[in-house]
Amino acid sequence: MRAGSPASDNEDGAWRVGLLFSATGVTADVETSQLGGTLLAIDEINAAGGVRGRRVEAVAYDPASDPRAFRRLAETLLVEDGVRLIFGCYMSSTRKAVLPIVEAQDGLLFYPTLYEGFEYSRHCVYTGAAPNQNSIQLATYLLRHYGNRFFLIGSDYVYPYESNRIMSDFVVQSRGRVLGEVYVPLGAPDAAFAEVMEKVREAEPDVIFSTVVGTDTARLYAAHHAAGFTSRHLPIASLTTSEAEVALMPRGVAAGHITAAPFFETLGTPAARRFVAAFKKRNGVHRPVTAAAEAAYFQMHLAMQALERTGTDAPEALLAELGAASFEAPQGRVRIEPSNHHAWLRPRIAEIGADGRFHVMWDAGAAVKPDPYCVVQNLDDWPADGRRFALS
Repeated sequence: MRAGSPASDNEDGAWRVGLLFSATGVTADVETSQLGGTLLAIDEINAAGGVRGRRVEAVAYDPASDPRAFRRLAETLLVEDGVRLIFGCYMSSTRKAVLPIVEAQDGLLFYPTLYEGFEYSRHCVYTGAAPNQNSIQLATYLLRHYGNRFFLIGSDYVYPYESNRIMSDFVVQSRGRVLGEVYVPLGAPDAAFAEVMEKVREAEPDVIFSTVVGTDTARLYAAHHAAGFTSRHLPIASLTTSEAEVALMPRGVAAGHITAAPFFETLGTPAARRFVAAFKKRNGVHRPVTAAAEAAYFQMHLAMQALERTGTDAPEALLAELGAASFEAPQGRVRIEPSNHHAWLRPRIAEIGADGRFHVMWDAGAAVKPDPYCVVQNLDDWPADGRRFALS
């Protein structure tokens, strides 16, 4: 991975792509998994002969989980390094910091992270789950199995606020109640989470919905455990707790808690097993394999498929081809919806076992069309078998 002069469409040099994943900071663990998935895809593409006989070369920087650094380094990639395609960002605050630069410089951002929806940019391809591919399924599952009294806890930035707003809407639709909503600064100390647990104790909810991210996730679950709560009587359900965050927790602390995502490391399909084995061979046997890593992996393959067909990394040409691309991803076949640049993904809900691994409890059975604005869905539209919107 190096910087240098860009290879134009007519040169014989490498296709150069920009990577912005944090190796340091509060979300480094999950972003490191995204980087690992991205580099694995690049390795596979190059081993198969590259794109039109040219290697794919990564120009990578560490933005340290800081939106200002993401913005600055995106400009460096597009202006100084001359790349047109950027793969990266985890927190929505970092995506929102990068997008104005990408739009101004006529670049294209591939964003491999679940997010709050309600956004469209001609210069962004969204390959993480939109709310209709995780939030609505999780809300339905929790209301049916645990009760309708929710307490919301989030990190203090844009995604948790917006995700909690969406979850609140779903809960209220089902005549449920949100008994409390608390936000904790990124990097907050253990004492801050202990205080939150006292508020939870006073509220007496049926379930906690967490949008806490990064290393703070381990503090939240530890505080829940230390307060004497159990997952049997008060589970934490989350969209942002992945294998990377569970790996930061002592054994048993996460057991019984719940996550919704399109991919888990424990999926037993041949494609998933091959991906996990290759990921760990490349990045280390103890490296967690997350849904964000899987999205980072398949989005690179989709992008390079489009590049193979167009012969140019010009964003408009790639976008025209991405709508026709599909890929047999570890989660199942994925593709990009041309109308909104979001990926068709397969929702799943899993519970963390005593072994610290996710065990799938519910599976939609097919990919779900992305509806980032939640225009048509409400809880009554999603039956138990998930077939109503499980479109293939």
